[in-house]
Amino acid sequence: MTHEIQMILFGIGVGLLVGATGVGGGSIMTPLLVIFAGVPPVAAIGTDLFYAAVTKTVGGASHFHKRTVDLRLSLQLAAGSIPAALLAVWLLNKLKNQIGVAIDTPLIAIVSIAIAICGVAMFWQTVFPSATRPERAPKHQFIAAVISGLIVGFVLGLTSAGSGAILALLLIAVFQLAPHRVVGTDIFHAALLLWAAAIGNMILGNVDYGLAALLLAGSIPGVLVGAKVSVRLPALALKLTLAGVLLAAAASLAVKAGLPLPPAALLAWFVIVAILIVVTYRHIRTPLKEHV
Repeated sequence: MTHEIQMILFGIGVGLLVGATGVGGGSIMTPLLVIFAGVPPVAAIGTDLFYAAVTKTVGGASHFHKRTVDLRLSLQLAAGSIPAALLAVWLLNKLKNQIGVAIDTPLIAIVSIAIAICGVAMFWQTVFPSATRPERAPKHQFIAAVISGLIVGFVLGLTSAGSGAILALLLIAVFQLAPHRVVGTDIFHAALLLWAAAIGNMILGNVDYGLAALLLAGSIPGVLVGAKVSVRLPALALKLTLAGVLLAAAASLAVKAGLPLPPAALLAWFVIVAILIVVTYRHIRTPLKEHV
């Protein structure tokens, strides 16, 4: 398989996940580029942010047209997330210029932690949806939105992960957003945030445009197909599978960062995650069937 075909297939796979679930782009693409394509972490993050910005723009425009976006909340989040993302991009580039390739290992470790948090957040949100919903929205929504944006923006600018899973959890747990508006608001805000971070990386020369074009060639049709088939596939299975993929990717990145984990232990972790996802899905699905 040629490098070009591999990148297009990566784009298709991630695009399908983004279209079907609304999350997973940055959290999955960066590990794929680092682990399987051997792209340096800083370039992988910059390229991923550019690619994801275009992808999320397609989804964000669709949701805006469907009126599933809380525009006011999206802009309030952006007031914190965009400056934080630009700060993180600047900090990452400064560190790269100062210590060169020595930044690769600690950066991969940071990305691993961020993706693990995303995986846990998605798993928690899927398994305990009612436990994350507050009785009322925050009294000072603007302040809460800016603080939430600061967190999400900095994590995304530093690792390219977090704009989907982490923010979706915050939209439910903090802002009591209606379920049908969570995905739309998440994707629309992500498009704003990703373009800010992507432009920062474009200016600093951290984007591989040829690689991004290959990823987009697969991901744009993948997003469109994923959005159409999502209504026919069980959302529970999709989200749990994505959570499992994130947890598996986090472990793979941790090993690449130098975690002394033998191949057998890494394989055992993959098996444990797979069993956890299957058992959880069956446990949740059974009461749903009985209720129906």
